[in-house]
Amino acid sequence: MKKITVLLAEDHMIVREGFRKMLELEADIEVVGEAQDGRQAVALAKKLRPAVVLMDIAMPQLNGLEATRQLLKILPATKVLMLSAHSDDAYVKNATDSGAVGFLLKQTSAHDVCRAVREVQAGKTFFSPAITKHFSRLNPLLSGHAGKLDSKVAQLTSREMEVLQLIAEGKANKETAAALGIGIKTVEKHREHLMQKLDIHDTAGLTRYAISAGIIESSVQLTIV
Repeated sequence: MKKITVLLAEDHMIVREGFRKMLELEADIEVVGEAQDGRQAVALAKKLRPAVVLMDIAMPQLNGLEATRQLLKILPATKVLMLSAHSDDAYVKNATDSGAVGFLLKQTSAHDVCRAVREVQAGKTFFSPAITKHFSRLNPLLSGHAGKLDSKVAQLTSREMEVLQLIAEGKANKETAAALGIGIKTVEKHREHLMQKLDIHDTAGLTRYAISAGIIESSVQLTIV
């Protein structure tokens, strides 16, 4: 029996280990690698070519949304299941806009995580039951919610997403330039474009937007009721 190969991308080691242990109990699933940030996830995916990636949204260096976009350009056949402790509409919308075919809350049961891996590998989509229930109340078809949500993340280029994350993490222009291997003037130009596209004109506003979009973590947990 050919096993479904899985790459885990999650910056919290204890959470990553939990997912590994639950998946390793399944005879048809094999965890082939682990990444602790988005850049490492893209690099490992390119090397290991997993069938499925469990991708945390908020990770250092490169968030899961942008990591998914970059990964799928290289490996369009790979299926990405987005992971998050947050569950508001914008998180789900941004995840699917980035190319994820499913969205799992970190509180999801082991049974549903394994089921999600199998279903997306088979070409289906999968959302945690709480999310499916939530959107079914808003719209009989889960897929119908996408057009109703206001998301600007999809308008941003890959480089703009990287710059936005570093700004929100408190990096100065010089630090951002060094991290991305570009000039300070280029960083300033990307910052200008971000403010224009998002209609946000200060660093605090960009940071708040990055938190609300799931690009960086917040101490506030959002839940569906």
